[in-house]
Amino acid sequence: MIKTNITRSLLASLLVLTAHNASANNHINQQFKDYWYAGDAELSSYKLQQARYGELNEGTATLIYVTEQFLPKEQVKADSVKDTNIGVLKLNKHKSFLTGIYPYTIMTSTFSPTDNQGHAIKVSNTTQEWCGNAYAQLNNRGLFEVSSHSYFEGEADKNFTLNKALLEDELWTKIRLNPTSLPQGEVQLIPALEYSRLLHIDTKAYPAKLSLNKGDKTSVYNIKYPTLNRTLAITFNNEFPYVIQGWEDTYKSGFGESAKVLTSSATLIATIKEKYWQQHNNKHRKLRKKLGL
Repeated sequence: MIKTNITRSLLASLLVLTAHNASANNHINQQFKDYWYAGDAELSSYKLQQARYGELNEGTATLIYVTEQFLPKEQVKADSVKDTNIGVLKLNKHKSFLTGIYPYTIMTSTFSPTDNQGHAIKVSNTTQEWCGNAYAQLNNRGLFEVSSHSYFEGEADKNFTLNKALLEDELWTKIRLNPTSLPQGEVQLIPALEYSRLLHIDTKAYPAKLSLNKGDKTSVYNIKYPTLNRTLAITFNNEFPYVIQGWEDTYKSGFGESAKVLTSSATLIATIKEKYWQQHNNKHRKLRKKLGL
């Protein structure tokens, strides 16, 4: 653990030193450096209402944002400082809720370049519940390389490639890096890996309409998939660091006669900055109270 803490400190220092290479129009300025390169993570907790099996289920969600150094070839977090590393803003989007007697735990990890250029380098998703495990990973190389594993016969183990297209999962990091860079209009969009897994649809690009509505204090980024009959609205603060206040995700939940259109929603509880990877002892559980968890 000592080695891990030293490594994180060195990597944070390197991020500060290399930040000036990023484009100014991507908000890599002193304010950005002071917030994102301080050597800690931003943790935001949310009250969750999650649609599953044609019902809404109470739970919690957490968005964990942190800057890291990334290996471009291996596409994993770097253990040492190198000039060839890529600075990324990582988002771990975690959800926990109950469906009847058994729990669901879902997490999606998205790694986006801090210069906000190009697509996310990597996205992965895990879903655990009492029926079994499911895993999907997308790597950004010559094409998008996708591997997925499921306990369902019709899905099982798959490896395939996709032509590059905008990723729904990377929009959550684009908001935090620079919301003025959010695409608008009609696009081809690859839905969140979580959504594809829960709805059992093919991981591929679908037609989507994107729009941004700016209010006095907050903005709403709207995503509409006409062929999927799904809409997603993400609300975030207009002022830096553009903290996400919540979201609403509307689609048909459930299967057969129990299926109905429902809206999953999340409402912000609290946001804190912490070195959470060092806070793993019993005495640190009190920090969860800060997040209302």
